Amino acid sequence: MTTLTDTPSPSGPTLSTTLVEALRGSILGGTLLPGSKLRLDELREQYDVSLSPLREALTRLVSDGLIVTNDKKGYRVAPVSADDFREVTALRMNLEVMALGESIRRGDEHWEDALVAAYHRLSRLEAADRSGDKLPAWEKAHRTFHITLFSACGMPLLLRFCNTLHDLSDRYRRLFLASNSPDRNVPAEHEAIYQAALGRNAERACDILRQHLSRTGTNLLSVLPGGETGR
Repeated sequence: MTTLTDTPSPSGPTLSTTLVEALRGSILGGTLLPGSKLRLDELREQYDVSLSPLREALTRLVSDGLIVTNDKKGYRVAPVSADDFREVTALRMNLEVMALGESIRRGDEHWEDALVAAYHRLSRLEAADRSGDKLPAWEKAHRTFHITLFSACGMPLLLRFCNTLHDLSDRYRRLFLASNSPDRNVPAEHEAIYQAALGRNAERACDILRQHLSRTGTNLLSVLPGGETGR
């Protein structure tokens, strides 16, 4: 049983928010597989929560695209498909590039400090073995780096979309890494994006990010049924 606190501190996260993050982690980490049915009684017992916060958490994950619901059939983890991934990648190439450009334009010294710290953490992990039980630490650092790049864009709604798209893309990357070695080109691309962003070269940073998303997206498509056809 995974026990979640029922009485959060006034300044801390609510129970439903804590539950959202726990379920999100299980989905992104592959504990809850794509298309699998979510049984409310089992989840209530597993997390030791009542039905109300559980339903609230599931509803929030439906809005994030990680869970789907069909009338009386209940909840399922969102399935994966080549067409879905193509859409996620196309949206990332537009919205994340926009957010990065705005972030470079608006970012202050605090953003620069956060970006330096995020890249330092990521680069240390990318220089080491990223397989097996070391992968989760890289995934966390990788997410922090990408989100930090966009964090100064000054548009909360755009940042929310970027966060959601990154989560949706994460599932596909983890499926790829389950049967493939980490991409050797990724660390160099991360460094190039970082150097351009820190140097306030928005055009170069955005071009590299767009190419990075396109190239890694093509690699991930190769392991999905129908991904090679381009349809």
